[in-house]
Amino acid sequence: MYITISPQQTKGNFNQSVSDYVAYLEKENLDLAIPEKEYFFNQNGDEIAAEQVIVEIDKNTARLSKHEPKFYAITVSPSPAELRHLQNPTMDVKHYTRELMKTYAASFHREIEGRPPNVDDIKYFAKVEHQRHFKGTDREIRENQPTATKILELQHHMRRIQRGEEQGKVSTLQKRIARLEQSAPHQLDGKRIVQGMPKPGMQTHVHIIVSRRDASNSVSLSPGSKYKASEVVLHGKTVKRGFDRDRFFTESEKLFDKQFGYQRNFVERYQSRKLLLNNPKLYFGAILGLPANEKDLALKLLGKSGIPILPSIPTNKVQFALKTIKALKRGMGKAINSGSIGI
Repeated sequence: MYITISPQQTKGNFNQSVSDYVAYLEKENLDLAIPEKEYFFNQNGDEIAAEQVIVEIDKNTARLSKHEPKFYAITVSPSPAELRHLQNPTMDVKHYTRELMKTYAASFHREIEGRPPNVDDIKYFAKVEHQRHFKGTDREIRENQPTATKILELQHHMRRIQRGEEQGKVSTLQKRIARLEQSAPHQLDGKRIVQGMPKPGMQTHVHIIVSRRDASNSVSLSPGSKYKASEVVLHGKTVKRGFDRDRFFTESEKLFDKQFGYQRNFVERYQSRKLLLNNPKLYFGAILGLPANEKDLALKLLGKSGIPILPSIPTNKVQFALKTIKALKRGMGKAINSGSIGI
């Protein structure tokens, strides 16, 4: 499971409205017939139009300044293994999202009229998508980059020849480019994987737009709070504040496992991700202590994730070069700091 929480962009020439983000989430619907379109949904409704989402999020911003996020974007991406475990991915992830938002509400250290927040206090709209595209941060793109750079250099050289600025044979360069295309380490259907190319297999995931304000437009509920749980005196009154991300991520994972009977491997757990970030030696030591079948699966999952591991791990102790540990921490640090679960 991979979950991210991101605030609305508030720097530079950003749009105060949620309309741009809603338009981005409508991209899969552009070429689909009406019966095939995916609509927005929330806790109590389905087939909610994009226009309604924009109106309700944009008007729910009382007392928020121009430079404060008006909404947060949560992305919920089950892993390929988790998706294969679902009977009906579209309906299952919708049901999971509605239960997930109960966990989201319970993770706030706030009070609304003297009680803890519940899901009815959360104004949100979610949308299921079935496609994902390769990005520059994906392992396949990063590992293909040296080949891409060489191809780009040859293409520039070829254009200079065509303009008469340099000497050479275009046909020779075209053959070299073709050989490089075929030698790229990551291919899909015989073609080098590049940014923007659709990813293969099941890619069902959910985007959630959550208003910064509660449903009554009177209380701020920010998952971006730097506080887990604290109290502050405002206008002579003690106010609770904070959002417990650790609780949210841990409970989200447990919710999926319980709801769908999923048997989670050690390396798929959020707490294991944190252990890898903070203590790689202890993390790999724990993997070595797993039963043989679980250990084999763990190492297989790690290999697919692109996390750097030694070609062979000693059976009695784990020894890492400092460079490898730093690489692990950099990669996992980005995931943890962005509020994510999963590899």
